[in-house]
Amino acid sequence: MTNSFFDQPFCAIPDLVRSQAERRPDHAALKHEQRVVDYAALDALIDRVAASLQRDAIRVRDTVAICAATSIEYAAVFLGASRAGVAVAHLPPFGTSQSLEGMLADAGAKLLFADAAALASFAPVRDRMSAHCIALDAQADVRTQRLDDWLAAEGARPNAVPIVPEWAFNIIYSSGTTGVPKGIVQSHAMRWGYLQRTAPYGYGPESVTLVATPLYSNTTLVTFLPTLGLGGTVVLMGKFDAARYLALAEKHRVTHTILVPVQYQRIMASPEFDRYDLSSFRFKLCTSAPFAAGLKADVLKRWPGGLVELYGLTEGGGTCILAAHEHPDKLHTVGRPAPGHEVRLIDEHGREVPAGEVGEVVGRSPVMMTGYHNQPAMTAETEWFDAEGKRYLRTGDIGRFDPDGFLMLLDRRKDMIISGGFNIYPSDLEAVVREHPGVAEVAVVGVPSARWGETPLAFVVVRSGACVGAEELFAWANARLGNIQRLAAVELIDSLPRNAIGKVMKRELRDTLSKSLVSLDTTKHR
Repeated sequence: MTNSFFDQPFCAIPDLVRSQAERRPDHAALKHEQRVVDYAALDALIDRVAASLQRDAIRVRDTVAICAATSIEYAAVFLGASRAGVAVAHLPPFGTSQSLEGMLADAGAKLLFADAAALASFAPVRDRMSAHCIALDAQADVRTQRLDDWLAAEGARPNAVPIVPEWAFNIIYSSGTTGVPKGIVQSHAMRWGYLQRTAPYGYGPESVTLVATPLYSNTTLVTFLPTLGLGGTVVLMGKFDAARYLALAEKHRVTHTILVPVQYQRIMASPEFDRYDLSSFRFKLCTSAPFAAGLKADVLKRWPGGLVELYGLTEGGGTCILAAHEHPDKLHTVGRPAPGHEVRLIDEHGREVPAGEVGEVVGRSPVMMTGYHNQPAMTAETEWFDAEGKRYLRTGDIGRFDPDGFLMLLDRRKDMIISGGFNIYPSDLEAVVREHPGVAEVAVVGVPSARWGETPLAFVVVRSGACVGAEELFAWANARLGNIQRLAAVELIDSLPRNAIGKVMKRELRDTLSKSLVSLDTTKHR
């Protein structure tokens, strides 16, 4: 696409898909397992969804919800709702029935599109739900209408809806790693802004993007929407598996992908990695969680194509971009602010800190959420305004800019441990523990301490085949840590709890284990 295309004030995503269907109707738009849907068929299915919503009196700016695993039907309902001017609330299907019920009510969704697994999760609260349920897959109980039965007849066309940029495009519920999920309202204008930002990455009619993260994740939409909007092919992958990912990448001659760090880790650790032909890759993106410098270096060395790390919030605001292939000496950073984005650092009193000092990361850009759905107080908590009244969004991350303007992240503000009056950044401790050859993964959290207020504890996953105990790791790590950083204990676990896009659920570690760990203070020596 030319620069003039990306310089347009606004284009609605469904209109871009329609344009691709008119230009290249037979070109593959979506592939999933053995199914292939071309642009003409996808556009027709999107029309049927939009027409069905209008038939059912789902009005412009109403909301419907989708709770399901990745599928072609999920994609079609999502885009069809958008064409009708209806917002989509993406509900993560791994939630409890109570949390899903709460999100559905918060969204005010009039329809719920779900697969069999998600419907089973809703079963305990089904009688209290006002939303009409429609099954995306073939399995449905007697109370649930099947998608094929709900859809308008083939060839149905909706009434045209001119999309207003400020309307809600979708509502994404936060991952809940630090608290109750919040509905993040993203407008059509925000989504267009995301697509504009992809100009340097070469999406186009010949692009083939492998999607290995869920469609209800904002991470996925960063590549899914530009690929379809610019006429490429999206290969949908269900449950992630490193070997399966590599096989799909080779088979489909994939050019683009976005993965979270734990997926890169598992792919690079695959003993079969080097036998696959990955020469078709142009760009690989990474976001959503800390991306270790050593892992970036390994990807650059062994996996063809550019590597780009995106740092920012689902809520929008300031984004930093690290083109790792262009700056191999900056792998310990998350890059510099994207063009048109402002990123600043503030102290605990909301004052901007001097150059070179540590502070909380705040940012602003043309790509910012409208707010948290039905949560004006929470929206206000995440906002910071400078002296000129400009609105920034707070990230909760602690960082520092290096002399070249690259942002180095130190830790999450909520994860920071205050022990004996000293600030301890878990990421510093994790970096040390990770150097042990027997350690596969580690997460450090602060637990209550009668003596220190808080004290750090390391949860470690031992590398397969390694023979190492908790006491050995405890002694090894503390011999390398500073006095105030020393661990109270090391706990060995089979795996770290993660959400659907790979973020470690530190809150879950704290909630589950902190009550039994207060007595560990005596093992920590300063």
